[in-house]
Parts: sequence; structure tokens; C-alpha cells
Amino acid sequence: MEIWVYNQYNDQREVVKADGEEISIGRDDGNSVTLRSPFVSRRHARIIHQNGSFWLESLGLNGVTVANNTIPCRQKCKIEYGDEIRVGEFSLFMMEPAARRIGAAQKVVSPRKRVIELEHRMHAELLEKLNLRVTGQRGSADEEHVVLIKRKLAEIIAAHQAEVDDQMADYLLGEFLWRSVVTEIARRATGKLMYSYGYEKTDLLSAKHEDVLNRLIGDTISSFPLKLRRHTVREDVAMVEKGWPDHSQKAAQRVNADLRLYVVRRMLSKEIEDVVLGYGPLQDLLEMPNVNEIMVVGKDKIYIEKDGSVQNTGRSFFNDEIVQSIIERIITPVGRRIDRSTPLVDARLPDGSRVNAVINPLSLCGPVLTIRKFARIPFTVDDLVERGTMTEPAANFFRACVMGRKNIIISGGTASGKTTTLNVLSNFIPPQERIITIEDSAELQLPQEHLVRLETRPANIEGRGAYAIRDLVKNALRMRPDRLIVGECRGAEALDMLQAMNTGHDGSMSTLHANSPIDAVMRLETMVLMAVEMPVRAIREQIAAAMHVIVQMARLPDGRRRVTHISEITGIDPETTRVTVEDVFVMRGIGEKARLRHTGYIPSFSEELIEQGFLSIEVFA
Repeated sequence: MEIWVYNQYNDQREVVKADGEEISIGRDDGNSVTLRSPFVSRRHARIIHQNGSFWLESLGLNGVTVANNTIPCRQKCKIEYGDEIRVGEFSLFMMEPAARRIGAAQKVVSPRKRVIELEHRMHAELLEKLNLRVTGQRGSADEEHVVLIKRKLAEIIAAHQAEVDDQMADYLLGEFLWRSVVTEIARRATGKLMYSYGYEKTDLLSAKHEDVLNRLIGDTISSFPLKLRRHTVREDVAMVEKGWPDHSQKAAQRVNADLRLYVVRRMLSKEIEDVVLGYGPLQDLLEMPNVNEIMVVGKDKIYIEKDGSVQNTGRSFFNDEIVQSIIERIITPVGRRIDRSTPLVDARLPDGSRVNAVINPLSLCGPVLTIRKFARIPFTVDDLVERGTMTEPAANFFRACVMGRKNIIISGGTASGKTTTLNVLSNFIPPQERIITIEDSAELQLPQEHLVRLETRPANIEGRGAYAIRDLVKNALRMRPDRLIVGECRGAEALDMLQAMNTGHDGSMSTLHANSPIDAVMRLETMVLMAVEMPVRAIREQIAAAMHVIVQMARLPDGRRRVTHISEITGIDPETTRVTVEDVFVMRGIGEKARLRHTGYIPSFSEELIEQGFLSIEVFA
């Protein structure tokens, strides 16, 4: 066999011929595959051929990652040809010999791949018949144009129907059943129907088919003990996904030939319409409630993050031009642009999902698109308590701090839940107050009526007209706000935020990136220095006077988000002149038993909040 070796640091590649029942991997010369790196153990791992299967055993203390799963020392896992094996800075792939691999590739093409190739041909034919361009804003076509697209597409699908073999039909049927089940779970739990193309009841026959399919999907869902509540959608979908292989086979057996043909046509129609009118292969991923992030690398790689792990979906775009078309559909409605002169852009989807796109010349692997999905239905404090993100006493403490107009900073790493927590805390603000939110990409979903939402704007093609967060913070102070909420402090705007908090705008909130409450204070100091040169002592006095509470968020290895610290800024240490921080609640314990616990420290402002009726001393019990 062959071991393909790729060094991610220097971009060097080599192919190592390896034969025998055991292939050793390590730093020493005696190994079958030698990896020169201090991050690789002398004997790091070995591949064993037993009973017709290949197994990888981890021998190094640092472990080995196989297909995104970490294999601890002395543990084994089964591997297949093409699985990525990560050792230090190296990616290794066990491959069949070239001659055998080429022969197999000529004989076997997966049903998914054949479906994509067929859809690509039909899509090109549709564009040619209608003289359409790939690019265009989503939803820009009028109703008459959409009807024309659907009619022409139906004709093309009917003409190519014979090209769909049994394996392709099985794949399309399986995809349809899975997507339909997830759609129905979301509808029953949230009361909202996921948007999809190509599902209209055009005649009596299709209406009859739809009724049969609805009963089939309903029966499938009923076979699972689902809670079907708004905040349990992810858990419900995860439960169905775990038992899906058996249930999907039972459901497929109830589909007769006519219904099967209808489903195949419907799926082909939907997937091509998604490319022409929607977001292509991302359309369903954007609707999946258990998908947190979507990452596109070129046309052939679409990854998702769910349940704390990154997975390759196996989906792909037809070509790079369509990827760039989807990017343009996303960014054009929010006044952004992307081209060779501006090859990087931040934007948002209509539902608030955060979007980042990079194209050539910055990206060397084709267009790169990253979408951080935002919850369609905002989390409430009860949801976070039930999920274990915070405890009930901590939630009551937060409510008292917000209603008592304490200034709060939410700190944490990337995707640790900062914005979600900020959104939840903002719900405690009384409805009669005037709130101004300032964000790079508008994500906050506040229910208050007297709400002003401001969003930054990049420079136009002439390099003018840019409005950064700092500009909006300065302007917001002239708009008579009761509270300012800054989506994220990244730079000089931290000074304006602190000054606002020190000049009558108590109860303001923001987020920033930091790994601990102490780090958050140091980050604030650094960001203020980006705005103005002033003594560090003066900056620290500003921070101590303005800030009251720091909330530290963390994302655990299993993907769960947790509040790990709730701390009070108590003043300045006279000896070290540093800002002092006291923890009120700290997460203690390991795994499922980890939870926020009161440290015994009572915040200095507690008496004030108790007198106002916002806080009960039982919170600290």
C-alpha cells in the first residue's frame, strides 16, 4: 500500500511505499514511516492488518487523531483507506496502490457523486435554456420567472429520468426521508415550518403522494420518545439520528415504485432550484437545528460543526463560480461587496447568522465561506438553566445585576456562547428603557419595543463611508440611550464604552475575547491603549470605576457551553496597582457533575440590590 504524508507547516508532500502486516509510524529511522518532528514520538503509532481489516494503535502519549476522533495512548481504532491520520503537524492517508486505486475509481463511483454529476448537467441545461446567469440575489426573481424556472426544470428532469439508477434513487430517497423527518420535528417543536423548494402540490396525484409521505413521516417520528419542545429540538434530532439506520430502512420499504419516482423527481428539483434561487447545498444545512456552523473550503468540501465535532458532509458545489454566486447572494442585501480588490468580507444572513467569506487572492484553495448559525428562536434564561449553561441561583443573580443597572462584560473564547448569553441577559432590561445596540453584524434578538439597532458599515468602492463600532458608540451617546449594548469590543471603542459607563449609562453590556476574568481586564487595558496614550494607572481606575461584573464563558471539549466564572471588579490593589477581581460563582466539578457554585464571597453591591428588591440573599446559599 501507500502512505501519503503531508506536512502542514512547510506544505511538503511525499508518498511512502509500505507493505507487511504492521506499519510503524514515528520519529526514529527504524519506522516504516519516519516523521522528523519534535512533536512526534520515537514510536508514535502503528497500523496492523488483521482478519482483512486495518487497525491503528496509538503508541505515543500525545495520542493520534483519526478522522477527527482522538485515539488515546494504547487505544485502537479501525481505519479505512482515505481516513486522515494526524500525527503532530503531519496528515497521513493510507491509500491503495496506484494501479489498483485507478482501476477501482474507474469501476466504482458513489451514488452521491453520480447524483451530483447528473444535477450539474441538468443545471447547465437549465441555464442555457433560460439564458440565465449563475449570479443573482436570492429571491430577486419575480413569481412569473420562478414559475418558468420550475416548468423548464420539470421538463429537463423528465428527460433525464432514465439516467437515475436504483442506487441513485436509494440515495435520493434516504436524503428525502431524513430531511423531511428533521423538518417535521422542527415544525412540531417550534411551530415554524422550515423553508424548502419544490414541495408544491401541483395536481391531484402529487397531493395524494404528499398525503402518503406525510403519514409515513409522522409514523416514523412517533416511533421515537421525543419531547418536541422548543428547547429540545437538538436533542430530539440527535436521538432520531442515532437510531436512523434501522428506521430509515423500515420507512423506505413502505415506498412503492410510483411514490419512489415522485420523491426522486422532487429531490432533483429541489437541489437544482436551491442552486438557482437559494443557497445551493447549504440550504438544508442552514435549516438543520443541530448544525451550529457551516464551513465551505472551495467547491468540494463542505464541513459542519455539530455536537462539538467537525464533520465533512460529503456535499459539494458544482463549481467555484457557484460558490462565489452564493457568497454574493448573502452579502449584497446587507450592503457588502466582495471582489479581487476587497477579497474578505463579514456579513450576516436575514436570520442573524454570522457570515465570513474569503476569495482569491487571499484564499489559495478557492472561495472559503464560514457561517456561524444563530438560533431562530432566541434562548431564554430557562433554556440555559435547563441545558446546564448556568444554574438557577446564577440566573437570579444575573437578573438582579441587570435590573440594578450594573455594567457587565461577557468574556470567553470563540464560539463559547458569549453572544447568546448577552442576548439572554438583555432580556432582563425593563421594557420602558431605551436600548441602543451596536454590532458589526446584527445578531442580538431583543424583545423590548424601544430598541435602536445600529450596524457598522465598511468603506465603499472609493474607500469612503466606513462607520466602525467606535463611530457608532460616539453617535449613540447623542441619542439619549438608557443602556448601550456593544456586540463585541475589539479595539479602540473600549475607551468610549468605558467613558459611557462612567457618565450615566449604567447597565450597559458588551463582550470580548479572553480566557479568564483577569485576562478580560488586561484585554480592556490593551484596547484602551489602542485608542489613546495615557498612564496605565488611569486606565485601570477607569475600568474599576466603570465595570461591575465579568461573566466568563467556556466551550467544553464535548461542545457544551458553560458559565465558568461570575466575578466582581472590586477596585485596585494599592501594592501592585492592578485591578482586583473577586469570584462570586465558579464552576467546580468534572464532566456532567460540573456546575456553578457560590464561592462564599458576597459582592459589595449586594446590599444595594437587596434594598431595591432585585436580589435575595438566598441566591448565595
